Amino acid sequence: MLPLREPATARPGMTFHQMLERIRYEGAYPTREQAEDVTYAVLGALGRQLSGDERVDLAACFPSEAALVFTSQIPDLQPLTGWGFVKDLATRTGATPAVARWDTGAVLAVVGRLAGPALLDRILTQLPSGYALLFGRAELTQAA
Repeated sequence: MLPLREPATARPGMTFHQMLERIRYEGAYPTREQAEDVTYAVLGALGRQLSGDERVDLAACFPSEAALVFTSQIPDLQPLTGWGFVKDLATRTGATPAVARWDTGAVLAVVGRLAGPALLDRILTQLPSGYALLFGRAELTQAA
C-alpha cells in the first residue's frame, strides 16, 4: 500500500538565521532586520491562508522560529487570491502593493525551496489562483 502523501521533513542544517540571509539576498534588503520584518509579515499572512496537511507539512520544513510565526495564525475561512494576498499584506504592513509583491516574492521563493516541488504542488492545489507566480512558478491553467 502506498502512502497518500510524502512525509515532510525539515531541511537539515537550515537555521532561522540562514533562512533570513537567503531572504535578505532574494529581496536585496540592506539589513537583516528588514529581512526579518518582511519574513514575519509574509509567513504570518501565509499562515492565514493554508490549512490541513499542507499547513502541517510546510511548518515541518521551517526552522522552529519561522514555524512558530507561520502556525500562530488562524487560517481564514475563505483564502485570498494571490493578488488579494498581496493587497492584504500591503494593508497590514503599510507598504505599497508593489513593495508587498516584492516582499512576498522574496520570502516565498525561499519557502518554495524549503518545501520542495512535491509539497509546493500540493500547496498550490489548495490555494486559489495567483499563488504560483508569488512562489516564482508559471501559473498554468487548463484550456476550456
